Amino acid sequence: MTKYGLRARVYTLTILPTLLIGILLATYFISNRNQQLEQFAVQQGIDVIEPLAIASEFGLARHSRERVKEVISINRRKQSSQIHSIAVFTLDNQLFVTGTYHNSLGLLQVPKGQALPTTTEVIEHDEYIIVRAPIWADSEDSFSRYTTGRPELLGYIALRMDKERALLMQFRDTTIAIFIVLLGVLLSILFAYQLVRRATRPIGKMVQVVDRIRQGRLDTRVTEKNLPGELDMLKNGINAMAKSLAEYHEEMHQSIDQATGDLRETLEQIEIQNIELDMAKREAQQAAKMKSEFLANMSHELRTPLNGVLGFARQLQKTPLNPEQRDFLQTIENSATNLLSIINDILDFSKLEAGQLNLERIAFHLLDTTEEVVTLLAQSGRDKQLELVLDVDPDVPEGIYGDPLRYQQVLTNLIGNALKFTEHGHVIVHISTQHQGLSSEKFQLHVSIHDSGIGIVQEQQEQLFQAFRQADASISRHYGGTGLGLVITRKLVQQMGGDITLDSTPGEGSTFSFTIECDIADIALGDPLPLEILAQQSVYLFEPMPATCQSLNHLAKRLKFNLISFDSLEDMLQALQTSRCSNSSVILGASIEQPSQLLIEQVAQVTQYTDNLLVGVVDHDSQSIRQLLHAGATHCLVKPLQYRKLAAQLIDHTPLKESQLPLLAANPIMSHYPIRVLAVDDNPANLKLLSTMLSARVTQVDSCNSGEQALQMVGEHHYDLILMDIQMPGMDGIRTSAVIRQTYRDFTTPIVAVTAHASAADRRRLLGEQMDDYLSKPIDEDDLLEVIHRCCPTLINKVPAMLSLTAPPSSESDNLIVVSDEPIYDWQLALMRAAKNQTLAEEMLSMLQDTLELTQIQVQQALDGELDESQLRAVIHKLHGGCAYTGAVAIQRLAALIETQLTEQQRAEQLEPELLELLDGIEQLKNYDRAPPWR
Repeated sequence: MTKYGLRARVYTLTILPTLLIGILLATYFISNRNQQLEQFAVQQGIDVIEPLAIASEFGLARHSRERVKEVISINRRKQSSQIHSIAVFTLDNQLFVTGTYHNSLGLLQVPKGQALPTTTEVIEHDEYIIVRAPIWADSEDSFSRYTTGRPELLGYIALRMDKERALLMQFRDTTIAIFIVLLGVLLSILFAYQLVRRATRPIGKMVQVVDRIRQGRLDTRVTEKNLPGELDMLKNGINAMAKSLAEYHEEMHQSIDQATGDLRETLEQIEIQNIELDMAKREAQQAAKMKSEFLANMSHELRTPLNGVLGFARQLQKTPLNPEQRDFLQTIENSATNLLSIINDILDFSKLEAGQLNLERIAFHLLDTTEEVVTLLAQSGRDKQLELVLDVDPDVPEGIYGDPLRYQQVLTNLIGNALKFTEHGHVIVHISTQHQGLSSEKFQLHVSIHDSGIGIVQEQQEQLFQAFRQADASISRHYGGTGLGLVITRKLVQQMGGDITLDSTPGEGSTFSFTIECDIADIALGDPLPLEILAQQSVYLFEPMPATCQSLNHLAKRLKFNLISFDSLEDMLQALQTSRCSNSSVILGASIEQPSQLLIEQVAQVTQYTDNLLVGVVDHDSQSIRQLLHAGATHCLVKPLQYRKLAAQLIDHTPLKESQLPLLAANPIMSHYPIRVLAVDDNPANLKLLSTMLSARVTQVDSCNSGEQALQMVGEHHYDLILMDIQMPGMDGIRTSAVIRQTYRDFTTPIVAVTAHASAADRRRLLGEQMDDYLSKPIDEDDLLEVIHRCCPTLINKVPAMLSLTAPPSSESDNLIVVSDEPIYDWQLALMRAAKNQTLAEEMLSMLQDTLELTQIQVQQALDGELDESQLRAVIHKLHGGCAYTGAVAIQRLAALIETQLTEQQRAEQLEPELLELLDGIEQLKNYDRAPPWR
């Protein structure tokens, strides 16, 4: 590349200047020569015509054509090669005589209307030249000169001269000039070639030498002799470089040999260490496998008796007991619940360590989800005389995308820790946003939990996030716990894309904070709030606790109402008296240390100035609430105040009646509600269990197994409630509900969706498609009772109220966690799902086993490619629903997992391991002995 570039530069710098100079010189001399030839021709014509004009004077004056023609002919013969034609014209511009006749004689004549020439004039054309000269009567014997004394114009003579000779001479000169230029260029090329040849050949050989040196042939040298100065210096430099490289290469080989020997010894040692590490790794993997198997086995072995302890303890509480026995049972239930929580923590930690805990990404209502946790844990704070405060900034979005269950688990761990290690004071949960980005849909959610507890020294803070470790060894003895809660919390927060921090001072309290990346949900979540009505309200507030006052101020900005807070009750009473606005609402907060009698007196004072007094009480004590209502309170809200209840009570000024207060009784009074219910399900076992559970609660139950039958029965009877299965062959539940509402325009009966899909997204979708409520499988008696209360409140109020204590609803996470090594059938669970009816449990198992043969065939067809994903999903959904009312927990959860993956557009071949496992489980369940353990 360098050689080619040098040659091109030499040729360019040598030839191009010569060519340009030659062209410029040739152009200059050729143009100059052409001008000289044209001027010469014109001058020659003038030199010819002027003597002829003088010679023609005598003949023209005497009108002697022969004399003039003779003069013209003599001159034309002398200049015949140049003169084309000659003519003499009279004073009246008429031809007098011509040397020879030509067709172009008209060119010699002066055009009409133009004056005759009085001096010699020249007219040039491209191919010829016309010269005209006047003929004067200027001789001494002329008549005019004799009479007037001045010469007389007799006429004019004109000749035409061709340019052929001049053009030939121009062409000859141009050709000579071009030849000279080409000769100069040729000589330049020859000189440049000689220069390039003498310069590039040594350089090319030097390049070859350098290439050989690059290939490792360090003994190569440049041997050219008699090189010019710079090339000779380059040759010496290359030879010196090759010599230095050879010496360095020799030294390097010696160093490499030495290093290779050392490396060989090191590799031998590393190989021995690798063998030892491999053996240690296998032992560690085996130990980890044994640990996982141990945890799975212990999970099953511990959960089974614990579920029995919890279940029978709750059942025993429904029987007549004396206070001491009831206290013992409550202690047993609390202890079993705590033990179950510890087991769940250990399992979660094991899953996090193994990387098998996957997070969901669904839209959920952030405020409602947070309030659920705070409300659930508030009672623990009240038991320790602690006030739990939830403070949410107004700019925090209501709906976000994430995993609500794991978010609640993080909050539960952190708030539970704060309550556990705080003896007096408060726990404040503050939620805000940080670092709003360019995108309006992305933000950072910052949650901090501050307590006034014992605090932690700096050296012990890092131990909190280590497994089975606490800040002080005595803490576990005093407060209890395994030390896994914060470890699980930190790993969950990290999986959510955030991190957790701790700021603590011994004796002053601690603040746990975590920040996670969130996306704002683009769909409406929760019931809309009456913000327009609230914006017209003014609310007076007296709250003795500053943190609660600040949270209510933030809540007021979110709900758009005007909140006026006061530092003392006297200031608020004076403001109320001054305003005299009885329709303004008042919020009166109570502190934990405040005596109940003092609060009652404050209520009585404020009541005379407002018709809507909301009292924020610390504990949900029925007796205290009755006293406050008698004193004039409109409503009593348990702190921390829930924003939806607060918004409803600010609008509704109707006082709460004493009959609406919750009653407690040791022995529940069971009542049959006077309502008629229609149960629709295509699975016979599900339909039978649903009918049995409804029969224990309502006066009349009808059932059918298809959407078509449901349409017929709705047309024949009036129903107060319809429980509709969603996935049915033919007309599914959604389509059936839509047809019912289209057919009967005044149809007002609530329709409740019954399905095994329990996610929040499925719940929102079903509630938006002609459904009034939602009930997930397996159906719990308490959940069923709540649905009846929500959908038929008017009819239920006609009979004595249900006075039973219902257990809190189970967490959705219980339906999502799959536990390995489960029994193929759990009779205790089957009995619970059959409402303690042993005969019904046996019948449901028998009905399920009768359908397994067809299910097994259809699953095998899907594995063989004979069933598509939609058909397989229908089969799995039916199996899932059939298992939901029995004790086939393992198959139920495996079917739920497969159905979820099919819903997410997974292919059947991708689910081959799960389907094969499902076939094994079906085979075991087919051969399972139907005799329950109690026989």
